[in-house]
Amino acid sequence: MRAGHSSQRILIAGILSIALGACGNSGQGGTGAGGGTSQVAGSGGVATGGSGGSGGSVGTGGSASGGTTGNGGSSASGGATGGAGQAGGTSGTGGQPGTGGQPSTGGQAGRGTGGTGQTGGAAGAGGQAGSGGQPATGGQAGRGTGGTGQTGGRPGTGGQPATGGQPGTGGQAGRGTGGAGQTGGAAGACGQLDSGKRSISFGTQLDAQAVMCVAQQLAKSLANPGSAQWQAKGDQHRTYRFADANADEPYRLYVPTNWDGKSSLPLAMFLHGSGSNENSYVDSNNKQMLNLAQEHGFLLVAPLGDKGAYGNFLRLSSPFGKPEEAAKLMAQVTADSERTNQLSERDVINVLELVLAEYPIDRAGMFLFGHSMGSGGTWYIGGKYASYWKGLAPMSGPFVQETVYPWDDLRDTFIFVTEGTQAPSLDGSRVLRDWLKANSFKSEYLEVNADHGGMISPVLPDIFDFFDRSRGS
Repeated sequence: MRAGHSSQRILIAGILSIALGACGNSGQGGTGAGGGTSQVAGSGGVATGGSGGSGGSVGTGGSASGGTTGNGGSSASGGATGGAGQAGGTSGTGGQPGTGGQPSTGGQAGRGTGGTGQTGGAAGAGGQAGSGGQPATGGQAGRGTGGTGQTGGRPGTGGQPATGGQPGTGGQAGRGTGGAGQTGGAAGACGQLDSGKRSISFGTQLDAQAVMCVAQQLAKSLANPGSAQWQAKGDQHRTYRFADANADEPYRLYVPTNWDGKSSLPLAMFLHGSGSNENSYVDSNNKQMLNLAQEHGFLLVAPLGDKGAYGNFLRLSSPFGKPEEAAKLMAQVTADSERTNQLSERDVINVLELVLAEYPIDRAGMFLFGHSMGSGGTWYIGGKYASYWKGLAPMSGPFVQETVYPWDDLRDTFIFVTEGTQAPSLDGSRVLRDWLKANSFKSEYLEVNADHGGMISPVLPDIFDFFDRSRGS
């Protein structure tokens, strides 16, 4: 800990008392861990989430059957129409005219948008998705439905264009909208968003490559270099249209005012705690986070995460070292809570790709950090989408497990774990600290004499110093 920050480390409580992991319901507040008056609305104390925080019967979201997926017909020719309008680009081309890569093999054939009837449009809206009543106090699990059903987003487009699989198969082409499908129609050439399995045991069934692919296509479609806000500097409140969530999703963006408009910018993405939003932490303590971003020359971006916990179903009852508690929470996941967390996870990646499409970002200088529920999101998004990140800085939230987690993907990632000595997650963070050290990860650990919310302000300067150290390594 730097001596220059010692005065800040005596701040106990009174800064942000955000519910840990899933502590506190969304927007109901609570008692606050270790007392103190929260500066973040609804942050709460250490609410356990009632009966596991499953969210009760939160949100219906319609019957998410996936409708008729559309297999692209006989796309083997590299130009077959795949039923009604699933041509995969210009009918019969699939790359070089009439060849699809290797002559007539299909190669990239079927990469198209799915043609007529493939848009998803209002199909699959799932009716008016349920409000979820009062979202469970568990915060991390089943906190709401995530909007007005699945509209299909930008069906049939996206990022990793279908490779065509074996020559002549047409790959993922024409997989289409999913009708009333849960994941919308954003599959197409990106592959199926919902893989039906969990690559991380405590996360969603989303396929990471498909999520990134769809987000990149969305960012490309929304890019507008002629707009007044394009590559703007300073503090910005922005929104984008997320069709599958039926929402105009907000996010906070700060670009150093002394940026020259050309140089590559390092990036720091922040994930807020339960009961907060994209602005709560950023504005707290006289905009401390913005001031640090300006001082260190970082572009700072903070997404809302829609209505979920960034894809992570864990909370306070299941910190690192308690797999049996994690299993209990996963047993409570419902179709509605799954969809809520899927939309939350996708919102984070959408916002990240929007920024990457607009600003010249130093791809070797990208960092993810978050507090409480946002710490759980940092572990989850940081591991599942490890290719983005130079370093991770989870704050007061050891919401990760040893098994069925891509630890090997983080071998070259710098990790800075911080905790308050009066926080209820202290024991879990210490177990995690020792495990990371014993397994030779590039990890650092810092404790400050503060409670769960009070630890934020004292450690933020150290976190930005950690970003700078890691960039130079």
